[in-house]
Amino acid sequence: MLIGEVSKRSGVSSRMLRHYESLGLVRPSGRTGSGYREYSAEDIRRIFHIESLRSLGLSLREIGRALDDPGFTPSALVDDLVRRTGERIAAETELLTRLRRIDAADPADWEGVLQVVALLQALGSPSADARQRAALSSADRAPVPVEALVEAVLGETDPNVAGALRWALAQSGGGGTALLAKGLGSPSAAVRERAVRSLAEMPGAEATAHLREALAHPDTAVRRYAALALGTRGEAAAIPRLLDLIVEGGNDTDAADALSELASDTATAERIATGLVDRLARDTTGAPARGRLTQALSGIPGPSASHALVELSHDEDRAVSLTARYLIHLREVREAR
Repeated sequence: MLIGEVSKRSGVSSRMLRHYESLGLVRPSGRTGSGYREYSAEDIRRIFHIESLRSLGLSLREIGRALDDPGFTPSALVDDLVRRTGERIAAETELLTRLRRIDAADPADWEGVLQVVALLQALGSPSADARQRAALSSADRAPVPVEALVEAVLGETDPNVAGALRWALAQSGGGGTALLAKGLGSPSAAVRERAVRSLAEMPGAEATAHLREALAHPDTAVRRYAALALGTRGEAAAIPRLLDLIVEGGNDTDAADALSELASDTATAERIATGLVDRLARDTTGAPARGRLTQALSGIPGPSASHALVELSHDEDRAVSLTARYLIHLREVREAR
């Protein structure tokens, strides 16, 4: 078969076939009487083998070795190809992500493009100071795409930088709320905590809705941050979890403050007081927790809280009774003013 027909059948150009010949990869087995190259069936089979190996990413040099070395074993070369391909895909994926984020920032000119690139590079800097400056400057310079801010805040370990990133996200208008909510499903406890803390600082009803859902999250840290955030937002759905936090300790002061803020209307104040009294009456509630619950009653107005303090002033636990008497005294002083 002549070179033109081989090219047509194989899809390999005549020029490339001549290149293969010059490298010794495939040589026509014969020549016609006029001196034209003539390829045998075995030559054509070798051409297809070459093209198959090229499709795997092998160089022509590697292909020649694979086809001509009887002792060649492909496993090491294939492993190397897997590694190189993975590195190339990772690099291309990173580039695609960066391009999409630049496009999302919608820069007006090339100066804007360069500013976005500089900010994205700064967010990935090994220097905590550089990352913090990038986060704080994102509102004044070219806007950093929300996806980049969310990725940065979920991966940030420095508390100062994390705070700056949460602030930058809050300034972005709430666009990253859904992405942060996805972070609550991360297998990493640290990422889940960063996600809920960021949601706690995001404005708007969407963030509040995700925080409500987080009250039932299996991660206790996520539930804790969600409850405290909802309490400051005036969400009564957080009351049961805030009561649990007081019993558990750790964030009991913050939880009590949140309950005090929630108790701004009579109905909610009575509900909170009833919940505190219920926790006090449980057999499983230990002495330290009973002291914290008693203390929490001080910030709750209304007759139920006052009645509960009177009852507790006669409690068998001396620490509880003394705390209740002191709180009653404070109430009387406040009412007398």
